[in-house]
Amino acid sequence: MRARVLVTTRAGGRSAPPYDENNLATHVGDDPDAVAANRRRLAGQLGVDGVRFMAQVHGADVAVVDAATRDDPADVDALVTQAPGLAVAVLVADCVPVALVAGTAVAVVHAGRRGVVDGVVAAAVDAVRRLDSGPVVATVGPAICGRCYEVPAAMQDEVVAAVPAAKATTAAGTPGLDLPAAVRSQLADAGVEVPAQPGICTREDPRFYSHRRDGVTGRFAMVAMLSP
Repeated sequence: MRARVLVTTRAGGRSAPPYDENNLATHVGDDPDAVAANRRRLAGQLGVDGVRFMAQVHGADVAVVDAATRDDPADVDALVTQAPGLAVAVLVADCVPVALVAGTAVAVVHAGRRGVVDGVVAAAVDAVRRLDSGPVVATVGPAICGRCYEVPAAMQDEVVAAVPAAKATTAAGTPGLDLPAAVRSQLADAGVEVPAQPGICTREDPRFYSHRRDGVTGRFAMVAMLSP
């Protein structure tokens, strides 16, 4: 079964500043009608009736959804589905979005600092493998890079103790976290294939929303779906 993975940008939607233009999040203060229009636009681009989102909480819980799922799951940070034509999405503006693709299942993962420490990536991989025992391939989307993600030294120590690959030094020479590197390390530890991909930093690239850069801002999406 074929899968599609895509990442939206902030261009082309109906949201006004500071959410301009293609904000897909309902929880950041944007006009609900604009967000709804942006979500309909995304569904139309995918050729589906709607896209399944989730209420993310920076944890490690995973929800499995299908065509009968009526509401977007709450208090989870990964969605898994085997339903062809059902698009699942993760919303980010600096955290790491991850898509997992197996033969008959796909997943999207929200990997922020706390989720990386708590093991959301491994939890999502396990959920996919419970549905499909074949190889899993990951796509790691745009996220803030280690040069730009400055944190207190104690916070760096906490994360690095859990995932050594997260250690970074910012462009200013201060303690930082490289969450994309941490996620790739966790995927490798789980035996997931991670093809070479360009590392796009959300803080450095104006095509994407960045909470660290802009403060009040929107959210872009990584979407995965099995072709119907």
